[in-house]
Amino acid sequence: MIRSARSSARSTRGRPPWWVLALFLAPALLLYSLFIVYPLVSALQYSLFTWQGTRPLGFAGLDNFTRLFSGVYGDRLWRAFGHNMVFFAGTMLVQTTFGLAFAVLLRRARWGRRFLQTAYVLPHLVSPIVVGYLWSLMLSPQFGAVNAALRAVGLDALAQPWTGDPALALPTLILVNAWQWIGFPMLLFSAALAGIPPEYEEAARVDGATAWRAFRHVTLPLLTPAIGIVTVLTFVGNMNILDLVYAMQGSQGAPAGATDVLGLLFYRTAFNNPDPGAIGQASALAVVMFLFIFGVSILATGYLRRKEAGLR
Repeated sequence: MIRSARSSARSTRGRPPWWVLALFLAPALLLYSLFIVYPLVSALQYSLFTWQGTRPLGFAGLDNFTRLFSGVYGDRLWRAFGHNMVFFAGTMLVQTTFGLAFAVLLRRARWGRRFLQTAYVLPHLVSPIVVGYLWSLMLSPQFGAVNAALRAVGLDALAQPWTGDPALALPTLILVNAWQWIGFPMLLFSAALAGIPPEYEEAARVDGATAWRAFRHVTLPLLTPAIGIVTVLTFVGNMNILDLVYAMQGSQGAPAGATDVLGLLFYRTAFNNPDPGAIGQASALAVVMFLFIFGVSILATGYLRRKEAGLR
């Protein structure tokens, strides 16, 4: 008892006072409030007023939200929302599948591991704007390297207008997006695999399980926390995507709106809209996007935490 009291007193003496903690946290809290909290509160305020250019005219209540979901604007909103969901599902499928596969293969590699990890992560470090413009050049039907390579090996029938065909444009953007970000889940899965004791899989193999069954029933469930992090962050990033689509398809989501997403719709509403009340409508769209993304992220995080707790 005396020892516990002494250790408690020692830990209390080693802890800095509250004002020191507050002093170190103040800069981060100030920046967060300035660049995150203030814009969110401002968007909510702007969405409740009617505007004449940049001048508020009066309280509008929920009129901006009503206009957001009605008429032609509502049709564009739901179409862009559907594209975002397809974008998320496709990116999640490609980058998670290949990211996990690369992490498993690199874990078993005996040479070149660091080089390959660096090669896979490098696109993640490049700006999406730069990635978009580079892939636009490579996918050009006239002088692009992709079609030129296909024709060089005799696969002329596979040479397509990748970003000009409405049926191919969105899948092409999904593949480009997954290519850029595949290094992120690969690193997370590599770290998670390194934290799993090899004895678990060895015990399953001793019991007669094949390599696939051992991975499916032992290793994969233990990767649930990493899969949850990748899922939530991919959802947030793809629901807010703008730069890559803008660089490759322009502000209208060409061709014929086949790649229009919520980020582009917000951009056009705020900056390319002749309506004098554009600020109110754009702010209403920003509020709806935030509430949806935040709500789904909270629900998904809670569900994944319960799944993770069930593994203990």
